Amino acid sequence: MGTDRVREFFKSRGLDYEVKEFEASTATVELAAAALGVSPGEIAKTMAFQLKEEPILIVAKGTARIDNRKFKDNFKQRAKMMSPEAVLEATGFPVGGVCPFDSTQIKVYLDVSLQEFDHVFPAAGTPNSTVKITPQALAEIVQGIWIDVSVQEANSQG
Repeated sequence: MGTDRVREFFKSRGLDYEVKEFEASTATVELAAAALGVSPGEIAKTMAFQLKEEPILIVAKGTARIDNRKFKDNFKQRAKMMSPEAVLEATGFPVGGVCPFDSTQIKVYLDVSLQEFDHVFPAAGTPNSTVKITPQALAEIVQGIWIDVSVQEANSQG
């Protein structure tokens, strides 16, 4: 189970983060924000992309969208999201539960949009789990690389 894998990841590094599990799905930004009682922007969505040579994960605030021009400027190719099957194969996590934890085989990029929050809530391995963490701690734990590849929604909150 994905949450056990995430808990073991934290434990093996001596980290004391609580993985919260919900009865209801938190697989989308809206569902996660409602379950947690936070703004959609505070949800740290993890998206999987396939580069020519490797898969990557990009974590951004929940209301941000990937800007195709910024993506191409950073990675020298067009953004190509992975299929749900490819995501599961590459990460071991299902879509809706994909998280940057224990993704040592995949580079993790963190969009600067996360930095506007004191805490963010990425998934924790399943479509009904999350963990509360600061963007700075997230970057350190997953050895994330900060980039700017998002565009903010015009009518988004937070």
